[in-house]
Parts: sequence; structure tokens; C-alpha cells
Amino acid sequence: MRALRKRMQEQGIESVLVTHLPDVRYLCGFTGSNAALAVTAKRAAMFTDGRYTSQAKEETKGAPIVIAKKSVLREACVWLEKSGAATAHFDPEQTTFAALNMMRDAVNKGKRRGFFQPLKNAIVPELRMLKDGDELLLIEEAALLGCNLFTLILPHIQAGVSESEIAADLEFFARSMGAEGMSFETIVAYGKRSSFPHGRATAAKLSGRGFVTLDFGVILNGYCSDMTRTVHMGKPGNPEQFAYEAVLEAQEAAVAAVKPGATCGEVDEAARSVLRKAKLDRYFTHSTGHGVGIEIHEPPRVGAEQKQVLAPGMVITIEPGVYIEGKFGIRIEDMIAVTASGGKILTPAPKAMIQL
Repeated sequence: MRALRKRMQEQGIESVLVTHLPDVRYLCGFTGSNAALAVTAKRAAMFTDGRYTSQAKEETKGAPIVIAKKSVLREACVWLEKSGAATAHFDPEQTTFAALNMMRDAVNKGKRRGFFQPLKNAIVPELRMLKDGDELLLIEEAALLGCNLFTLILPHIQAGVSESEIAADLEFFARSMGAEGMSFETIVAYGKRSSFPHGRATAAKLSGRGFVTLDFGVILNGYCSDMTRTVHMGKPGNPEQFAYEAVLEAQEAAVAAVKPGATCGEVDEAARSVLRKAKLDRYFTHSTGHGVGIEIHEPPRVGAEQKQVLAPGMVITIEPGVYIEGKFGIRIEDMIAVTASGGKILTPAPKAMIQL
């Protein structure tokens, strides 16, 4: 909250309405499913509904709690108008047209046209990009839990077992080891289906030879992890071996490029250039990575021509891949914390090809 107010002062912003739930959690700790946070230079209020009376008292810090009798959003807007602020800023990326209409309708007619102003730069997501020491410890703990899950699941990857069964085992282990849940729907893709970058687990059973891509993450103490490993059942052929080694080299090149002052576009190019030399770049169909924290996908985006400069405290993924339709796919993904001197791998699970 102090950091938010400092940014507000620097940018001449009188008040802010925060409605994106991960942003609310970041600022005041509340984790319920219905909330709005109103912040001025000296005051704040966190609005929720009656279902969360006890939870809000237990979790919320830095802002008095208001249990809304009607619409949480409407009451937050009324509070901001009564605060005396001339304008209230909001994040346009997290505000629907319908929500904006409701916000305007909540204030007096004379203020409807100019009271609510979109932020030019989303302040809270920018703050969230730079993790403090406590956050980094929580993220690393979640990432290491993911590595342990990978070790546990390997014996379960056998012929006759379905992708969904492997995903279910992963998720059972995760819960058993303390995870609050999975940070996204677990991806298990075998054989030709491994060429689907987001091949969600199906009833398809593993049989014979082929790649198995495992992309999964957990939520632990409110923070997400994300990692991908691709293993091979049986002995791979020369094309599979060549492609795997190229993806691994690309992934390690991008990891090595992570350092303060480097741009996200430069990190992306480090991976892409390796695959270009291997004549596999046309099969790399997505960005090299993304930020991770309270949400599984956060700024910054690690993609082509992205100008965002890396700084200590950022946590990103590095996940190049090759997807050859109808044949196979490979992706290798690590979480990397940007440090003062470079990048620290948070997911130190083996990356050399594992043959099962």
C-alpha cells in the first residue's frame, strides 16, 4: 500500500479503484471472490459482501473493511466520491464496459463524465512484477514442490496408463504435499498429441514409443509455480533426438541471457536463434515465457521485440518448444528469478532427455 501511494503521488493520482482480485490480494491480503479496494493518499477501504465477514477480518491488512449491503463495486465508488477526490483512476485492462457504466452510475450526475479515469500504466501489475524477498522465498518453495512432483510421477508414466490418470496422480500428490491447488489445468500430452502446445490430458492411453509432455504447476501459500518437462517412452529416433537437443540448447541459451538490463525481446531471441540455426524455428509457435507470481501469467511477457527491461526481483519462465503437427512436440520450461548478477533457476529438475 505504501508503494502504491508513492506511485500515486509521483503520477499526480488522487485515488485508485482496484477491482482485479489478485491486485486486491497483493495490496491488502484478502483472498475472497468478491472485493473492491478504494485507495486515496491517506485513506483506504476494502469492500466485500456478507459471506466474507469473518474471512475479511482475518486476512485484510492496511484497509478498514466495509461489508456492502448491495453492490460491492457501487459502494466502493460512492466511498471514493465522498472521499473528496476530484478523480478516481482504474485499470482499463481489468474493467469491463458494463462495470464502467455501473461505476459512473454510482456517482452524482455531475461527476459521471470525468470522475473515473483510466490509468495510462497499470500501477499494481507494475509493482507486482518486482517480488520482494518474502515473495521470492514463497515462489521458490512452490517451484521446488513442482520439481518433487516430477520425480514422483515418473514411475507412473507407463504403457496402458491414460494421460488423465497421470494428471490425476500429479494433482493428488500435489494436494497431499500441501498445495492449495494446481495453478492451471495440468497438461499431459503423449505421442502425436505432444505436438499440441496446450494438449490437455485426455483418456488417450500411452502405448509404445513417443514423447510425453508434462506441463504443470501448483499454488502454495498463494503463489504459483510452472514447469514443463518432456520425457520419451522407449528409444527415440534421430529426428526426435535432434529436435530435443535443439530445444534444450535453445532453453539453456535463453536462461543464460537472463540478467538485469536485458530486454524480454533479447531473451526471446536467444532461444529463437538456436532453433533458427537448427531449421526448427517455424515449429516454435509461442512466446518464450511470461511472469509468474500470484497469477500464473503475469507481466512481463518474454516474446519477440518486447522492450520490457529485466530487473532483480522479476520471476519469469523460459519455455521454448518445437511442435511438428502429426508427429511430436517438445517443450522444456524453467522458472527463473532475475538476480543482481543474472538469473537463478528455481526449478532444478533434470532436463537431459529421460527415456522410460
